[in-house]
Amino acid sequence: MDSPLQRTIRIGTATVGLLGLDIALGQLSGREMTENDAVEFLYEQVQMKNYIPEHAVIEYKQALRNEYRRYFNLEKTAGQGLTIRVLGRPCVTCNKLKTMIIDILQEKNVAADIEDVQDLDEIWRYGVTKTPALIINGKVKSEGIQPPRVQIEKWLDEAMAES
Repeated sequence: MDSPLQRTIRIGTATVGLLGLDIALGQLSGREMTENDAVEFLYEQVQMKNYIPEHAVIEYKQALRNEYRRYFNLEKTAGQGLTIRVLGRPCVTCNKLKTMIIDILQEKNVAADIEDVQDLDEIWRYGVTKTPALIINGKVKSEGIQPPRVQIEKWLDEAMAES
């Protein structure tokens, strides 16, 4: 039997690889379950294959809730701010894109959760085939190119207006 794939997620400020999370998320598809019950199910499944320190249970459950929401496209609701993901292996273009985004956010005096996604499996989950890719609040805005600064500013303004 094949071992379960590892999925990398954020737990607090750390990035952690969890075995069996993809399988557990797949098992939730088609089930009628509240979000809290789904999080408990995910926690139980992940706990069987991974060490979870007692002091970090709440952080793990919150991270699993976030992953559940992302997996089932429930990720963002109004008023929760900006989430920006730059997808791609470390390269000059990816680094320039991230630097440009940070500069724009600083100029606009706006806070955002910015994440580098370098794991190929995670990148492909977004349906992206070319990097760098830019995702703002769960929506793929560009892939395979570095968009012009003016376009990025427009996308960020639109995302801020929606949140």
